[in-house]
Amino acid sequence: MPLVSMNEFLPKAKANKFAVGQFNMNNLEFAQAITEAAMEEKSPFIFGVSEGALKYMGIEYTVAIAEAAAKKSGLPIALHLDHGSTFDIAMKCIRAGFSSVMFDGSHHPYEENIKLTKEIVKAAHAMGVSVEGELGTIGGVEDDLSVDEADASLAKPEEAIRFYEETGVDALAIAVGTAHGMYKGEVKIHYDIIEAVVAKIPVPIVLHGGSGVPDDMIRKAIQAGAGKINVNTENQVACTAAIREVLGKDANVIDPRKYLTPARTAMKAVVQEKIRLFGSSNQA
Repeated sequence: MPLVSMNEFLPKAKANKFAVGQFNMNNLEFAQAITEAAMEEKSPFIFGVSEGALKYMGIEYTVAIAEAAAKKSGLPIALHLDHGSTFDIAMKCIRAGFSSVMFDGSHHPYEENIKLTKEIVKAAHAMGVSVEGELGTIGGVEDDLSVDEADASLAKPEEAIRFYEETGVDALAIAVGTAHGMYKGEVKIHYDIIEAVVAKIPVPIVLHGGSGVPDDMIRKAIQAGAGKINVNTENQVACTAAIREVLGKDANVIDPRKYLTPARTAMKAVVQEKIRLFGSSNQA
């Protein structure tokens, strides 16, 4: 099966109150773990690739790995640029074979964010590629904000609704209190913002910073209208912990397969747990 845009499954997710997981791909083992978990759960999913991961893996290897996963699994898989910063990087990914892109213009003034996102949507849609936009500031380790500090930049529902109406994005990430990375303090999600926006637009809300959020809060966010949830840090933690355990027991291990195999197994367990939590099992 070829890679697909997020429109292959996000409308169904919104209508049926489940969420599709975006699991970031940082190397081959991440891709294998994610795909194997999704195959067992019969779930659609999204490979998220940050600009940093793209530089690390190389765009050709990234696309080839994702295409191999789609072919092997037979699942609807989107290959998605995560937090794309410019029109040029989005177009580079689309030309290389990405089926979805995110443009993160949240650091721009509101009107400029609309203008830039609209340009990318127009170009991407002409090529059958889905687009995610972002509004508000999502805190976390990436920009050194705590969750409490992120509250100061929560998305305003009326601005989010207008943003969708003017850009035509296929999914919209809005700041509702979550943060990238693992949480420094108490998690506080503003469900009222999700509900107010989802009631007025036909596309789902994206919840960034899904790692470390209590399960009951994730379920409540999905019921409120979150149809895409991003997970990366929990996989990184599981991967690193498994490697440290192997090397801690035997410092003479030099074969990467000896520590990457348990790392892959650990990540697979995380992904499988998230897929079940998100309700996307048997939705492929």
